[in-house]
This record gives sequence, structure tokens and C-alpha cells, in this order.
Amino acid sequence: MKRIALVVLMSALFTGCASVKMESAEATAKAKQFGAPAAGSAGLYVYRDSFVGKALKKDIWVDGKCLGESAPDVFFRTEVAGGKEHEISTESEFSANTLKLMFESGKNYFVRQYIKMGAFVGGANLEQMSEANGKEAVAKLGMATPGTCSQ
Repeated sequence: MKRIALVVLMSALFTGCASVKMESAEATAKAKQFGAPAAGSAGLYVYRDSFVGKALKKDIWVDGKCLGESAPDVFFRTEVAGGKEHEISTESEFSANTLKLMFESGKNYFVRQYIKMGAFVGGANLEQMSEANGKEAVAKLGMATPGTCSQ
């Protein structure tokens, strides 16, 4: 019985492919220009490029507000107030995982969401990435439509 449960878990983590509603090619191309955010704001790119967990969708929140539900090979772009700390959270197996970052006005920030092994289903976590690594990753991804979370 344990063996069957393990096989089902591994299948869910490594097969299939979840999908979410995507932005237009024009909006995606504009976001990939990595332009400066509006005055007094900072740009935030949250992306998911990990191979593990292709069948899973995971919610992402910024300061408690839904940014969107991620799927494999997608990113979100939003702006937050500069000069203050913001909290980026992602749905995980038992509770949300949170990353708090100080955002400087006029800069773009990159946060990678990745799927990790869990006890029953895959969990998710977040890590801040360098601008160079973030731009390189986002350039290969599609932009998801923000604002829809499962919870």
C-alpha cells in the first residue's frame, strides 16, 4: 500500500502539466523588456521554471493579495510601492511559505517559485534571484494572467 502511494505521489510530481490563463504575446513581450517601474514603485517578477511538479498549480500572494496561480514555465509581473518591505507568499503543502524583501524604488526584483517534495503532495517555496539570473529565466517563460488564486 505504501509503495502504491509513493508511485502516485511521484507521478503527480513528475508528470502531467498544469496550465493557467495566459497574457497576450504583446503584453508578455512588453514585460520581457524589463522596463523601469512607475515613479515610487519597484517591479516584481515572480516566476516558476522548475522541472519538478509539472502537474501542480500553486497560489502566490503579495502582501496578502492574490498575485495568481502559478503553473510550470510561467511568470507574473506586478509593481509594489518602493522604499518598503513586502511579503511574497506561496501555497505549500501544510502552510504558506513566505519571503520578505525590502524593495527600492525604480528597481526590478526577481523571485523564483520552486516545487519541492512533500509528505503527500509537492510543496512550494520562494527564493530571491539576481537580476541577471531572473531576466535570463523570465525570457524563456510565458506571462500568466494575474488575479486568480484557488484559495
